[in-house]
Amino acid sequence: METLPFEIGETAHALRKAFDRRACGLGVTRAQWKVLFRLERQPGLRQIELADMLDIEPITLSRIVDRLEEARLVERVADPADRRAWRLHVTKTARPLIEKLRGVANEMTCHAFEGIPSEQIEIARRVLGRVRENVARAVPIDKASNQ
Repeated sequence: METLPFEIGETAHALRKAFDRRACGLGVTRAQWKVLFRLERQPGLRQIELADMLDIEPITLSRIVDRLEEARLVERVADPADRRAWRLHVTKTARPLIEKLRGVANEMTCHAFEGIPSEQIEIARRVLGRVRENVARAVPIDKASNQ
């Protein structure tokens, strides 16, 4: 059981690398396509929210968004509730690229799960969902007592 989290992480890493190999000719980096995919699913996120979701530093995300904005793939819109914040949206220009990336993802997913019955995939999906729920409910560790 102790190696299972490691195996899950290694599997996620292998999937990302496989996607990278297939998507390299489309002109976006892993960091950029992760931003595009997240904003496609959740338009209007504030930069700080997106950085937290992607588990990267806000300044790092800012540089990624700068490049995507220069390429006219993402736009920053002033947040009406907070003049210091920006809401992020993918542009119409980005839609064809996102569709190509989605096609690459579908192809890679089909290959990765080849030979695995759909019932087993559904069980894995439910188990992983339950793990995420359990982790989300976990009591935070008191750093002072964890010495």
